[in-house]
Amino acid sequence: MTQIVVRWSEPLAVEDRFLRLLDELERGRFEAYRLELDKRRFLTGRVLAKTLTAARLGVSVESVVFDATCEDCGKPHGRPRVPGSDLTLSISHSGQLIGVAATDGVPVGLDVETSSRRADRSLIEYALSPAEQQAVAGLPEASRSAAFFVYWTRKEAVMKATGKGLKIPLQSITFSPYDAPAELVSSGDPALDPARTRLADLKATEGHRAAVAALTTEALEVTEEHWLP
Repeated sequence: MTQIVVRWSEPLAVEDRFLRLLDELERGRFEAYRLELDKRRFLTGRVLAKTLTAARLGVSVESVVFDATCEDCGKPHGRPRVPGSDLTLSISHSGQLIGVAATDGVPVGLDVETSSRRADRSLIEYALSPAEQQAVAGLPEASRSAAFFVYWTRKEAVMKATGKGLKIPLQSITFSPYDAPAELVSSGDPALDPARTRLADLKATEGHRAAVAALTTEALEVTEEHWLP
């Protein structure tokens, strides 16, 4: 059994007690954001990741240092890693919700989206495989958009787990029906093997849709918690 903890929070206030948890590189990224909400989302993601890491490793949160070096370009905007640990993390945010997923020893990916968004035909044709497009074709508009974002969060989660993101064609992967338990049915990309991919739809909070994925053969046991500073 692969155990995953997902920790959620609304955007935190920009306060010294949170800012002092950022290292120099993270502080630079924080300052580079122009919009206040983007600053708060980045800060919240790092605070959630560091408090969760500290709890799992049994260390002080002040001692947690991440290596976020991008494997493609070498810049410090990759997924956070903990040197010397097999803990894996994934951060996602949308609207007023930020989340961090953590597990041990296997790649993990988290995605959250606001559920108020609409999915037009061009987006559906771009993102969904033929089988998934057929599954949503006869639904009323609101139900079709809701079903689309079930698929979308699943796709984003598994692609984040691989570290390849949108380099994997969205139409190349097909999931179980939107109203069935999440499962990767088929993949046309070698980075994703259905036999080694597990995922789960999440509760998150009202107004949001979310999913988490891990590259493992084991079943997932997912715990969601809402963090209060």
